[in-house]
Parts: sequence; structure tokens; C-alpha cells
Amino acid sequence: MTKKKKILAIIGSTRTNSSNLKLIKKIEELTAEFFDLTIFEGISNLPHFNPDLDNENPPIQIIEFRQLIATSDGVIICTPEYVFSLPGSLKNAIEWCVSTTIFSQKPLGLITASASGEKGHEELKLVMKTVGGKFSEETTMLINGIKGKFDLAANLANHETTIRLVDFTNAFNKLLDK
Repeated sequence: MTKKKKILAIIGSTRTNSSNLKLIKKIEELTAEFFDLTIFEGISNLPHFNPDLDNENPPIQIIEFRQLIATSDGVIICTPEYVFSLPGSLKNAIEWCVSTTIFSQKPLGLITASASGEKGHEELKLVMKTVGGKFSEETTMLINGIKGKFDLAANLANHETTIRLVDFTNAFNKLLDK
């Protein structure tokens, strides 16, 4: 039996039980045999980025967040789009990592799941390219109208989206091996 890959999933939404969290839980279900997935839901607990605090003794929440990224084999970011952009809390989390190299060549899966999402998705790809993350078009995914893809019991009920998730996770798994 091969060792499971250690994956960190960062949820860009601060909403309890968001569609993005539901989507990551579906990915966790689909990849249980080959990923050991840790879901980071504490994005709203990170302090506001302050370059004066980004020194040899950053806040403990930042040390712990960076450690989760550094010790993972790959990172999946799943986020909504807010006002045609990334949510401020996600951008804040990424800003805490800019002075490090923890995203440099880190395999990434980037998902924007929102009502629309096109602008936010392009921004997510640009920001993660800027911090040096490694991803391809196959390991990025834009899902429009995400709320309508789930049934009342929070199950992903859209067959096409499930197929796309399987393709995404397969491509991400291959990227981890490169």
C-alpha cells in the first residue's frame, strides 16, 4: 500500500458550512484512499497582516498556519468570489506567506466556487503564481452557481460537477508526483 499524500485544504469562506466547505468534504470523500486531507477552516482567526509583525516572531496563529502549508505535500484552495475578487480573509492569509518560500513550487489545486467567480478565479491564479505555487489548468477549477449544485441534504447533486471534481483530483494527484 502506498503512503497517502498529505494535503491541506484552505477554505476561503468564513461562512459556517459554506458551499466551499461542502465541496472540499466531497473531495475528501473522493480521495480518501490516496489523500490524507486536513481542512483549514480558521482563516477568520488569523490576525490582519502587518509587515511589522512579520519578523522572526510572528503571531502564533501565523506560525501554525505556515507550518500546515510547509508540511503538506500539496495545497487545495477553495474559495468564493466576493465583489469580483478574492475574499479579504483569504488574501490576508496569503499575504502572511509572501515573505516566506512556503508556496514556492508547492503543488496547488485552485478552485473558485461561487455564483459567478470568473474575476476571482483569475485573481486567485495570479496571486498564487506570484507566490511561486505550482499548478496547471487541469488543477484549477471554476464552478459557477455553486449553491445550486447541492441538494437540501448538502450532497453534491450535480453529476457534471462530480465528474469535473474527479478529473481535478486526478490531475492534482499527478501534479503531486512531478
